[in-house]
Amino acid sequence: MAGPKKHLGQHWLKDRSILQAIADAAELTKSDTVLEIGPGLGTLTSVLLKQAGNVCAVEFDAELAAKLPAQFPGTNLEVIHEDILLYNLEQLPAGYKVVANVPYYITSKIVQKLMTASNKPSLVVLLVQKEVAERIAAKPGNMSILGVSAQIYASAELAMEVPAHYFTPPPKVDSQVVVLKTHQISRIPEGERDFFNVVKAGFSAKRKKLRSSLSGGLAISKPMAEKLLLSSNINPDSRAEDLAVEDWLRLHEQVAASKK
Repeated sequence: MAGPKKHLGQHWLKDRSILQAIADAAELTKSDTVLEIGPGLGTLTSVLLKQAGNVCAVEFDAELAAKLPAQFPGTNLEVIHEDILLYNLEQLPAGYKVVANVPYYITSKIVQKLMTASNKPSLVVLLVQKEVAERIAAKPGNMSILGVSAQIYASAELAMEVPAHYFTPPPKVDSQVVVLKTHQISRIPEGERDFFNVVKAGFSAKRKKLRSSLSGGLAISKPMAEKLLLSSNINPDSRAEDLAVEDWLRLHEQVAASKK
């Protein structure tokens, strides 16, 4: 059996009840196509194959990718040896789902790729570092760029926690499942890049109040920043972490209007 490769962030999860709970969170039916990221030894793959119609497993590790098909002969499993960050999601059918135990070090990049793709998944179930799961599903008061970036495209909910000792080798931190249900209609009608420029400006100086961070991040005066915030029904003394996605959408509209 292949041993985990530390440089790829590999941690094997073999507890059947936990694997089943992860698959159950995806609400799979035989009409579903599932993208599994980093199938590893195929422990989660085996559960997904029983519930979904098709499983497309993208594995970066060449050795594991070569061995996986032989473990599931006669099933609707497609194994692709590729970096998930380079994989073309357009190859998948509309409405596909994603289920994965992903390496901690590329979680944010994976979420960004899935949420900004033109062919977005309908549902994403990820087992990630507990702290990252909490950031993805954060509420106002604890928001981050990652939280806004995920929640502008999907509703985010926390599911079961998985303590480190269930993995081989055990990671240094606990994990948690986060479930993202993609919005069918975009919440950013236009100016997606401009929207994120506003968000990044707001978080550019996290400890500062928004009038100051926006002023510096957007290269505008503090009085102008305060005017934009008040027009958006946002307290200029707030900090970026306090704002909900709806607040950022209103602020984006006001910033866009000010440029016309």
